[in-house]
Amino acid sequence: MGYLTTHILDTTRGVAASGVTIHLYQHTSDGQRQRLHSTVSNEDGRCNEPLLQADDFRTGVYELEFLIDEYFAKHSTSAIKDNNDKEQVPEFLNVVVIRFGISDSDAHYHIPLLVSPYSYSTYRGS
Repeated sequence: MGYLTTHILDTTRGVAASGVTIHLYQHTSDGQRQRLHSTVSNEDGRCNEPLLQADDFRTGVYELEFLIDEYFAKHSTSAIKDNNDKEQVPEFLNVVVIRFGISDSDAHYHIPLLVSPYSYSTYRGS
């Protein structure tokens, strides 16, 4: 049986992004999306177990949501709106959403996220 994993790297600091909240959704045939799993990345920027595996790993369209604004807010990358009141403005990247398809239920799908406060990239890893 196949399985799904992810890995988050903070390219600004050159470290694995730990403490990132991740939600996994599946798109249903009626156009809705259903949350399947939520977790938080560990010290290595990975999840402690696959996001999908065994009988839950099926062909279909899925989304990974990375709450990256919370991560960067914890690491003091937020801009200060006004030096007098210290009000923080929102991060440029808020929630990074990666929509992808699984076409082979026996394969390993790995979705890395390379992220900075102003950009991100992804690819199908191995």
